[in-house]
Amino acid sequence: MSEIAIRAEKLSKQYTISIGSRRHDTLRDQIVEGLKALARRNGHPRPRRETFWALQDVSFEVKRGEVMGIIGPNGSGKSTLLKVLSRITEPTTGQAEIHGRVGSLLEVGTGFHQELTGRENIYLNGAILGMKKAEIDRKFDEILAFAGVERFIDTPVKRYSSGMYVRLAFSVAAHLEPEILLVDEVLAVGDAAFQRKCLGKLRDVTAQGRTVVFVSHNMAVVRNLCSRALLLQSGQVRAAGETEHVVQRYLEAAYDHQTTPLPLSERTDRLGSGTVRIVSFNAHSYEGELPRTGAGIELEVRYVALEKETIGKLFLAIRVKDVLGNSVFGCSTAMTNSDFFDAPPKGRISCRLDHLPLVPGRYWIDLKMLDTDNLADHITNAATFDVVDGTAGRTLNYLSPEWGGSVTVPHEWCLQSPLATDEEESGA
Repeated sequence: MSEIAIRAEKLSKQYTISIGSRRHDTLRDQIVEGLKALARRNGHPRPRRETFWALQDVSFEVKRGEVMGIIGPNGSGKSTLLKVLSRITEPTTGQAEIHGRVGSLLEVGTGFHQELTGRENIYLNGAILGMKKAEIDRKFDEILAFAGVERFIDTPVKRYSSGMYVRLAFSVAAHLEPEILLVDEVLAVGDAAFQRKCLGKLRDVTAQGRTVVFVSHNMAVVRNLCSRALLLQSGQVRAAGETEHVVQRYLEAAYDHQTTPLPLSERTDRLGSGTVRIVSFNAHSYEGELPRTGAGIELEVRYVALEKETIGKLFLAIRVKDVLGNSVFGCSTAMTNSDFFDAPPKGRISCRLDHLPLVPGRYWIDLKMLDTDNLADHITNAATFDVVDGTAGRTLNYLSPEWGGSVTVPHEWCLQSPLATDEEESGA
């Protein structure tokens, strides 16, 4: 038996799109389009068409029993690649060799017949995988228990909610024992508890030696689940290899391509009454330099009130996020009972942290200000700041992200010889 489960060689997929085209959902739209087609036959110009490559010369191998993560920004070709591997879409050029029966969990709606019941779809999917009815019978109760749709198993799946549909689809794909499982980020439809349940099942599947190709935007899940990864961007492979290396390349690319937010004076996407406006944000070390991991930092916000001599009560909240938009920590005047009463109409509010816990990188800031318990100004992605390595005169050694995360905490280690009582209890 071949050690290679999937081999892709120079896979490319081209699509043709009509510029300025629109959907024709109503009878009137279809009649109008028919008249336009008649006019084109009488010499009128046809609509302009363009082509684009969803995939370009994608080559990789997945070994039997391996878990491969596929990552990349939206529109990079991840879902198209899974459709090609699932034989849903034919590649324009290149080829993909699949050694083993494939189970796919792609977007909602793929793999089930809408008019059939849940029960009928389970047996249909098993038959497609080449399983005998007796094999499916043995798995049937386990599939139902995992999906939690027992009451609706004899209802046509077209009447299922998206959550019910995904639960049953995942349960079928995971329990009918395909040799290769292709999973798109359809799990995002389910609730948090079901997502954890699915990830646990995926770990069971991989422990049984089956091959999994997993598309996700969740880097923590990719790091935890996948032994190798593939980074796609604009339909091309940008990196492939060990998961940590590929994820780091992806994060660096996200860091490099982050746009600098507009000055606050030009932001029109802010929420609130506007009675008080945030006019600037700045982050710097106590010495006025770039923030450093482990050193003191000051977060500074300047504000101005419109048509007010004083502000009855001023509340400020600051949220710090990583490059993927995940909240890292937050500070607010309410957390420390520090709301400002009878504040002047113009002012500078500073928040000091004696120990900045952030690892080096770029961070994004959300700001919210309340004027006497009413939302006055709220800006998402209001500003960015960069954190550099170590504290003054000292460099910290950082753990890899899957162990170290986004923050560091002060800690000490101590090794002690066992006490006599410890040796007695251990039987030494």
